[in-house]
Amino acid sequence: MLMSMRRFRRLTNALSRKMENHAHAVTLHIMHCNFCRIRQTLQAPPAVEAGVTDRLWDVEDIEKTAEDAQTAPKPTKRNRTVRTELLQPPCLH
Repeated sequence: MLMSMRRFRRLTNALSRKMENHAHAVTLHIMHCNFCRIRQTLQAPPAVEAGVTDRLWDVEDIEKTAEDAQTAPKPTKRNRTVRTELLQPPCLH
């Protein structure tokens, strides 16, 4: 637990000076905790218990997922129109 919390302290392991790098490091840490580590109380990773995946992941699986996310095309912004009938409160006659 102490080594995993050190990334939040200055001048220790895994200090990120850029906020973007820090966000990526935290994301990797949380993915490792949820997909790779077996919890003693659950006897399985939380992602398996929640039904997100059906097996225990390795670090290579997380790496492959990160690479696929980088190479995936970014979604384009769509011009969304707001449906005004959904914003109207229901009439109580």
